[in-house]
Amino acid sequence: MRRQPSMLVLAFVWSLIVAAPLAADETPKHAAITPAPRPDGWWQDLYKKFNERAKQGDVELLFLGDSITQGWNDNEVWQKHYTPRKAANFGIGGDQTQHVLWRIENGNLDGIQPKLAVLMIGTNNASANSAEEIADGIKAIIAKLREKLPETKILLLAIFPRGETPNPTRDKLAQASQLASAVADDKQVRYLDIGPKFLAADGSISKEIMPDFLHLSPQGYAIWAETIEPVVAEMLGEKEGG
Repeated sequence: MRRQPSMLVLAFVWSLIVAAPLAADETPKHAAITPAPRPDGWWQDLYKKFNERAKQGDVELLFLGDSITQGWNDNEVWQKHYTPRKAANFGIGGDQTQHVLWRIENGNLDGIQPKLAVLMIGTNNASANSAEEIADGIKAIIAKLREKLPETKILLLAIFPRGETPNPTRDKLAQASQLASAVADDKQVRYLDIGPKFLAADGSISKEIMPDFLHLSPQGYAIWAETIEPVVAEMLGEKEGG
């Protein structure tokens, strides 16, 4: 009977030892914050293409993200708003937070020091990760951007709404965006939610803006560009109307 208290003490001490690593790093490891490449050949080709573009330098405005960012695709809106600003588009369709994190750790930023980086990522994590995990992934990208590009300002965009009408996935992504917004200091990092600009009064999305209720039409890209323009101009240090 005398040995039972000491056994309890040992068990308590062991529980503290086991818990110590998690206390040191309060963010549990999960896929959204674990840098990972994608094996697809076309993805590897784009990743290498971006590395080569970065080596050339002369980028003042950088867009990072998934297919929604990739969809700018040098269209008329891009040519009007961003080509004159020496912009580069490093969006890849299907990317999740962990893929963008891997890319920026493995060459996509080497050789450039843009004045501004615009980030919008996370919609492809919706099926596999919780809102908290998606937010962790976004925060990890912001931290890595600040580490590798200390002079670059960052405009973090809330993940765009998806689905024809309000739905649980849209709610999850909105929650993730709100959680991730905690990294914004309104100086080096600013957070902007332009999602409402894509919605009708009843919360629905029209096919004229998102034909598949996820990816943008030319009209959708025009809304995107026009909505962020004042903030982009300010963060680039341009004069009003410049």
